Amino acid sequence: MAVLAVLHERDSYGYDVVRRLREAGLEDVGDASVYGTLRRLFKAGALTSYVVASDEGPHRKYYGLNSVGRTQLTESAATWTAFAGTMNDLLKEVHA
Repeated sequence: MAVLAVLHERDSYGYDVVRRLREAGLEDVGDASVYGTLRRLFKAGALTSYVVASDEGPHRKYYGLNSVGRTQLTESAATWTAFAGTMNDLLKEVHA
């Protein structure tokens, strides 16, 4: 869901997704985990991809959300919000 959320903002290449996740507070996210997630989401039909030449080295494969990916993000976000609300309610007693 985090990868989908980052790509919802704008199309990105793999390392840019990693960097943006880390900047958002997921400092321990692994490169291989993100690259694997991108491949799985693409194979599942949730992402588009295209190649852009780079002046700083090899070409970069960019990924972007398509309608399937946007739907998956919307559904995952709703599930997460419900789960987080339930956990917050349960934890109120712990912090009381």
